[in-house]
Amino acid sequence: MKRILFIEDEEALQRSMEDSLKAGDYEVLKALDGEIGVETAKKQHPDLILLDLILPKKNGFEVLAELKKDASTKNIPVMVLTNLEGSQDIEKALSLGATTYLVKANYNLQDILKKIEMAINHHS
Repeated sequence: MKRILFIEDEEALQRSMEDSLKAGDYEVLKALDGEIGVETAKKQHPDLILLDLILPKKNGFEVLAELKKDASTKNIPVMVLTNLEGSQDIEKALSLGATTYLVKANYNLQDILKKIEMAINHHS
């Protein structure tokens, strides 16, 4: 079973995403802030990380930079899922190593699940 780490501080979104992912037969790991997110990624080695950019303690850019610096996590695909739609944010996240950048408002849960499936199948 593929494991997905969802780093997101909005609990309602985290819950609905978790339900959808579990229905899609994924194991879901959750972190409500960037610091826990990085620790969890290093300990659990998920198959994919879903990352919000606006997070307490460490923002998504910091999380991304840290994951990509660490040999044990640098090859995990990271999908950014955020409300930030500025082109600078998008460029920054992609330059830090994000695999995909999704703006929350533009996608429903089904679309996001399809993208996760594609990313995991493409990577494994």
